[in-house]
Amino acid sequence: MKLAALAASLLATLALSMTAPASAQTVLKVGSTPTGSPFTFLDTKTNSIDGVMADIVKAVGKEAGFGVQIEPMQFSTLISSLTTKRIDLISAAMFITPVRQEVVDFSQPIYSYGEGVVVPVADKTGYVAMADLKGKRVGVQVGTAFVDPLQKSGLFTEVKLYDTTADLMRDANAGRIDAGFLDSPIAAFAISRGLFPNLRMATTFKPTMVNSIGIATRKGDTETMGKVNAALTKLKADGTIDGILKKWGLAS
Repeated sequence: MKLAALAASLLATLALSMTAPASAQTVLKVGSTPTGSPFTFLDTKTNSIDGVMADIVKAVGKEAGFGVQIEPMQFSTLISSLTTKRIDLISAAMFITPVRQEVVDFSQPIYSYGEGVVVPVADKTGYVAMADLKGKRVGVQVGTAFVDPLQKSGLFTEVKLYDTTADLMRDANAGRIDAGFLDSPIAAFAISRGLFPNLRMATTFKPTMVNSIGIATRKGDTETMGKVNAALTKLKADGTIDGILKKWGLAS
């Protein structure tokens, strides 16, 4: 009887060891940025990344059956961190562009917008196009899709590069540059909260660099991308994505 009981115990232990790995949830590392409200930002109360793209990637992971571990990093390092396998996904305010698509794969589009322009409150000019700011000192964030068009335009006396949008807006607020080009929702979010009292949105400006953001995976990682896109399709259909956008003040 003792032998039979021991054998049964061993079999139960073996069965448990065989099934445990299969039931363990995969956790993917997600690169995101600590500056970029409302899309991504560091919540100092929880010391974690919050915002639109944080909520969306968590919802995608829940729907697709994988956990997410969000890793904060500068925007300009996101793609290199993905290609070198430091992270498995990018979920940030990153435009889907042909140049980036040569290096990484993007999900279906999640949200679309264009560039916004911030100028001093004292500057009452009704800027409509980039050419209206000719001769100005302007700022832009490193790694964004706005850098090349601004530099190649030949319109400006200086195109100053910044690591973060917060640094850009601080310099604009202090008068060290005449205007800042950045993601329109990010600029509007900061201005609406009075974070930079000397700045206003150039509301008359018509963006020309309109694009969509999406979640990125390593080139050729079709398995992960398939799960991400299937989850996004479901979350769009059931209203989850719209709910997240509205939560952060963005029109769906």
